[in-house]
Amino acid sequence: MILNPKQTTVGYRCARCGSGVLSAVNLFALSADMVKLKCTCKESEMSVVMSGDGKVRITVPCMLCPQPHQFTLNESLFFGKDLFVMQCPYTDITLACVGETDLVKGELARSELELMDLLESMGYQPGAEETDGEDTLTDPQVLDIVMFVINDLDAEGKIYCKCDPADNGRQYDAEVRRDGVCVSCRKCAASRFIPTDSSLAAHSFLNTDALHLE
Repeated sequence: MILNPKQTTVGYRCARCGSGVLSAVNLFALSADMVKLKCTCKESEMSVVMSGDGKVRITVPCMLCPQPHQFTLNESLFFGKDLFVMQCPYTDITLACVGETDLVKGELARSELELMDLLESMGYQPGAEETDGEDTLTDPQVLDIVMFVINDLDAEGKIYCKCDPADNGRQYDAEVRRDGVCVSCRKCAASRFIPTDSSLAAHSFLNTDALHLE
């Protein structure tokens, strides 16, 4: 008999480098030991542990607070929700989330833009200290978000061009340029340029339901 243990995806944003960190967690592993997610920069980690009373206790670092935050979830919530978001109690910025993999990725992308908007409103401009008066290049994190949305729309068949909609052989290219991404159809050459030179532009694109090439 093959057992299918309860499993979910957990993710958090590194408080040091800002990268999103994801991992699958199943009930067997969590029941046996503490699960730790560590960022590749090795400067932060999120811990998940199941206590004797069946509660899942999560400790996650915060990019805006000096100390990590702790959350307690029951087992059914931790493994049963499509998406559950844990926020900083002082800023409402998403720190971590648990649920279906694509939804967790999407929430991390959305929260990244929210954090960037907050930092910009406080007068901080990511990368400004590195440009030394030169033209600002695409922020790698904004580019990651835009590419995530493009790939997601492509996977869901929500990119439309001048080709016959019944043509299942359509293929699209995404060319990364200095200040954006150009998505084009290999057959009809229809294209669309998505700017990546500001978090505002990326935030707007994050809510796109479909991409129409012209």
